[in-house]
Amino acid sequence: MRLSMWRKSSVAVVCVAVFNMGMAGAASAAIVDTAAIVSTDRAADLQTVRSGLERADVRAKLEAMGVDAAAVDRRVAALDDRELHRLAIDMGNAPAGGDAVWIVGAVFIVLLILELVGVIDIFKKR
Repeated sequence: MRLSMWRKSSVAVVCVAVFNMGMAGAASAAIVDTAAIVSTDRAADLQTVRSGLERADVRAKLEAMGVDAAAVDRRVAALDDRELHRLAIDMGNAPAGGDAVWIVGAVFIVLLILELVGVIDIFKKR
């Protein structure tokens, strides 16, 4: 009698499982626009770029190079969403000038090696 009860309950569980397998939901196979998938927040990207450009040292460097700040603002506003997003990412990942020491050190080591090998003659021998 015990085996009969176990069979009935296992058959019931299997029937429910098979019934649920047949009730799969419908899938949509429509064409999706790229803009719907890749949505960038233009306002946030624009704020990131403008906040980077409004720093005093950046403004001073732009003025020293002869670049008009209004022209920069107009050009940033004219960027499309993808370009603006890429610029915002690049500005967020850009080093803040701390890598200059490593670059100068690497150049010095390369020049020192070239001097020792005899390829160049930086340090005049008397």
